[in-house]
Amino acid sequence: MSAKIRLYVEHPLGAGQSLPLDRDQAHYLFGVMRLSAGSQVLLFNGTDGEWLADVTEAKKRAGVLTCVEQTKPLQMPPDLWLLFAPIKKARTDFIVEKAAEMGAAKILPVQTEFTNSERIRQDRLQSHAVEAAEQCGGTYVPEVGDLQKLGRLLDHWPEDRQLMFCDEAEVGNALELAAGAHGDVPWAILIGPEGGFSEVERKRLHALPYSHVVSLGPRILRADTAAVAAMTLWQQALGDW
Repeated sequence: MSAKIRLYVEHPLGAGQSLPLDRDQAHYLFGVMRLSAGSQVLLFNGTDGEWLADVTEAKKRAGVLTCVEQTKPLQMPPDLWLLFAPIKKARTDFIVEKAAEMGAAKILPVQTEFTNSERIRQDRLQSHAVEAAEQCGGTYVPEVGDLQKLGRLLDHWPEDRQLMFCDEAEVGNALELAAGAHGDVPWAILIGPEGGFSEVERKRLHALPYSHVVSLGPRILRADTAAVAAMTLWQQALGDW
C-alpha cells in the first residue's frame, strides 16, 4: 500500500463507493500534496473504519475518490469524556488534540467560577480533533461540545457515569483511583482552570457519589499538562492501553 495521506470525510465508505471532493479537499490533495489520478489515499469517517481509495479524478477545484478496500475496522475509544476549562488559545488547542489522540470519546469545555475564557470557537476545536485523528491513525473522531457551565452540567449528570476529579488542592497526597473502580462503565475526567476550583465547587465535587478524587503528583501542573497526565493515569488503570 503506497498511501501516506489520511483524510477525514463526511461520506459513507464501502467497496466501490465514490466520493466527490470539495474545493478545500481537492486543493489539499492536488495543489498542496501534489497527488494525481492513480494516487492512493486513506479515508475514514468515524463510523466505517479506514479505507484505501484511488484518486479517479483530479482537478484544481474538485475530484473523485473511489474506495478499494478496508484497511482498518472502526476502533471505538473507551466511553470516556474529558471535561476541561478553556485556557489560552494554543494551549486549549493542545488539550483537544491530545485528548483525541489519547482516546477520549467526547471533549467538553466547561466554565467554572475561575475560568478565564468565556467563549470558544467550537468549530475550530472540532477541526483540531479531526486533524489529530488524521495524524494519529485513529478511525474515530471525538465530538467537541460547546462551552457550558460546570454547575449546569453536574445538575444533569448521568447517574451511571463515574467522574475522576483531579483536585489541585490534593497535590502531594497519594490519592489514586479506587481499587474497586471499573473501566467497563462510562467515565469522565475533570481538569480545572488555571486558577483552580472555587471552594464551593470543590465541596460539591467531593460530595458527589460518583466522584473519585485523585492527585496528579507532588507538583501543581499546568492545565494542559494535567489533561495529558490524567488521561494517561486513567488509560493505564481502566482504559484500553
